[in-house]
Amino acid sequence: MINVTFIEHNGTEHKVTAEAGQSVMQAATFNQVPGISADCGGAGACATCHTYVAAEWVDSFPTKTEMETDLLECAIDIRENSRLSCQLVLSDAVDGIVITLPESQ
Repeated sequence: MINVTFIEHNGTEHKVTAEAGQSVMQAATFNQVPGISADCGGAGACATCHTYVAAEWVDSFPTKTEMETDLLECAIDIRENSRLSCQLVLSDAVDGIVITLPESQ
């Protein structure tokens, strides 16, 4: 199991476990973490699973695709570490990852 900490915009933490191969979005939605609506269900067709990856974990994932970059332009308050959580696949290499959620989706 992989440990993931989600931090809401107000500082509330949610520590969850997930299986390797699940996306960060699935880890959040399967554990009822508020703040990720994931309207498209992980199909990469919206930006309602926008998150911020903690700096020490950014390089643990492949770089953003053009599609992800284009979708992030629709998100509010994008930052350099903004990612769509449906595009981030969990592995043992990211055990302990910290993901911060934006104030709004």
